[in-house]
Amino acid sequence: MTASPKADYGFDGGYVLPGAALASLALLVVAAVLHLRGPMLAGACSFLILAVALHTSRRGKLLVWNELVDQLPLRGSERVLDLGCGRGAVLLSVAKRLTSGRAVGVDLWSRVDQSGNSARALRRNAAAEAVAGRIEPLTADMRALPFPADTFDLIVSNIAIHNIKGRAGRAQAIDEAVRVLRPGGRLLVADLSFTRAYSQRLAELGMAEIGRRSLGWRMWWGGPWRATWLVTTKKPEREPRAAASRGLEGAGAGR
Repeated sequence: MTASPKADYGFDGGYVLPGAALASLALLVVAAVLHLRGPMLAGACSFLILAVALHTSRRGKLLVWNELVDQLPLRGSERVLDLGCGRGAVLLSVAKRLTSGRAVGVDLWSRVDQSGNSARALRRNAAAEAVAGRIEPLTADMRALPFPADTFDLIVSNIAIHNIKGRAGRAQAIDEAVRVLRPGGRLLVADLSFTRAYSQRLAELGMAEIGRRSLGWRMWWGGPWRATWLVTTKKPEREPRAAASRGLEGAGAGR
């Protein structure tokens, strides 16, 4: 599913990327006019790196997440949570696959992390994507989610948890995601940093099927040294109470 041309998901990192790209282009043009080979080479390299990051911010992440969501065994009735949803690029991609389900996006709406970031911008994009009735924006801190345990079938997050300062705070966000995820539910976290720590914490919490992989050049923020990594996991199913009781009875009989 492609994004509606009427939707606008802004720039990640505020307006730093487009501003830096314009500055690099200006340097390149001036250096070319003055025949300054050193500055011209520096401007060209800088502009290329920033062009890759701009592609990731405006298009690459949409393509990658569409593929990731397509690979999920969604029935359409799931309850979904997006941690740090921003203007809805990932949240709305999931919402398009829902029928009776609902997708909730939580954010603190920082415009430093994303240009024009607001719940209002998310609602506009939801209307443009024809999924306004399937989403719910909510102002909340991912370290203290206002939901009961075992609420969501799927939790996603894109380039958001690393913005939390301190290892303890990031671990708290992972803990909260696991708490509100239903047994059998899946968690997908894409981030630029700390993904090994996320994987380790998930293992400590007893999560299953933990995986970690690079999302490739379409999610580079300038080059392979700024790659995005995806951590995936599944919350183990709880053993049915009756089966657990039978197991205990059998263990008692064997003593």
